Amino acid sequence: MKLRLIPDYYKVLRLALTGLILVVVGAVHAQFKVDVAGVGMRQLPIAIAPFRGEDSTPQQLGSIVQADLERSGQFVGLPVGGVVLDELSRPDFTSWRQKGADSLLTGSVTRLIDGRFDVRFRLWDAVRGQDLGGQSYAATLSDLRLVSHRISDFVYEKLTGEKGIFSTRIAYVTRTGSRYQLWVADADGENAQSALSSAEPIISPAWSPDGTQLAYVSFESRKSVVYTHEVGSGKRRLLANFRGSNSAPAWSPDGQTLAMTLSRDNGSQLFTLSAAGGEPRRLGQSGSIDTEPAYSPDGKDVYFVSDRGGGPQIYKMAVTGGPADRVTFTGNYNISPALSPDGRSLAYIARTNGAFQVNLMDLASGVTTVLTETTSDESPSFSPNGRLIVYATLLDGREALMTTTLDGRKRVKLNGQSGDIREPHWGPFQKQQF
Repeated sequence: MKLRLIPDYYKVLRLALTGLILVVVGAVHAQFKVDVAGVGMRQLPIAIAPFRGEDSTPQQLGSIVQADLERSGQFVGLPVGGVVLDELSRPDFTSWRQKGADSLLTGSVTRLIDGRFDVRFRLWDAVRGQDLGGQSYAATLSDLRLVSHRISDFVYEKLTGEKGIFSTRIAYVTRTGSRYQLWVADADGENAQSALSSAEPIISPAWSPDGTQLAYVSFESRKSVVYTHEVGSGKRRLLANFRGSNSAPAWSPDGQTLAMTLSRDNGSQLFTLSAAGGEPRRLGQSGSIDTEPAYSPDGKDVYFVSDRGGGPQIYKMAVTGGPADRVTFTGNYNISPALSPDGRSLAYIARTNGAFQVNLMDLASGVTTVLTETTSDESPSFSPNGRLIVYATLLDGREALMTTTLDGRKRVKLNGQSGDIREPHWGPFQKQQF
């Protein structure tokens, strides 16, 4: 039996009362394949030549960069015809323009004496014949994928003027047999590393604003409790273990506070709690189920799901408490709010004619767009630059991660080699490691 597309509180309640195990995923996997669907906006044509020397490494840097850029929906990679160029090569710009390229990326990979790799690249404006700059990295074998993502970030920012998100990370949950695992992976789904393994369910992972910690709900003590977990060291701390259920943690933008749902006062209500622990503070007074809190980027409001109108809808209230304002009015089932980094848009799951799909609302106008064509979507989460949304869905009978652009025209499936995945959450921008 699968518990899908219901507020986190109901997941917790049904698990606690029935002892059911969430059938969230299947076999463990660490590799994903990219499959692009849809027709996007006007895309920037870029030629990415294979990096000289990359054949001697297990990572094809040029291919990783091209997949990153295409997944963003703003680029289209052009065939290069087997041409291999490095960062010192002066391109024949006329030839590249004739092939339709607006820009060209070249580079090289060289093995150093200490076993590391010297990675160098250069970006060219093929239309103007200009050098747009480049960088070099000395990286270990295990960091070559991260270097590739850093190169993608450089290219994306140079050509769009916005910060790239390819070196960021996502978290998600899997189940294999009787084991549940919390994973941290690259933004393209690759290089997955297990952060936690447990015989009991793990749900609702949420990144801290600085990307160093995850909060999540664990059932290790046979009830739902909230932990925080240092991703780098693996050290974790029990944060909320009050009477009743403790669920749906969400970090404030400054990382000092978490909002969550507690049933300690005989009802599912919203509370805030210091990240250092202590006594929680109740946000409002309601006889309804209030759950799935999400902070606004400025930290002034909390969006949440409540059934106070008869069915689950999204509301917001000030972090200081007080009355709640209803946000969603279309349809009778809207859950899982996620705010864009600029605070202008709300992503959520809406049920329409029996289909659960990712919707995007412009908060100023109230105009809503359906972004997906699948029917079992869940857990939307914005990329830190606000240009993509990651979500889980049921596709061809299996659960998988997807990303979509904000117009819904460019959707990318991140296929696990086997098994299913659930509850993705996109982490923040990362500090440079090289």
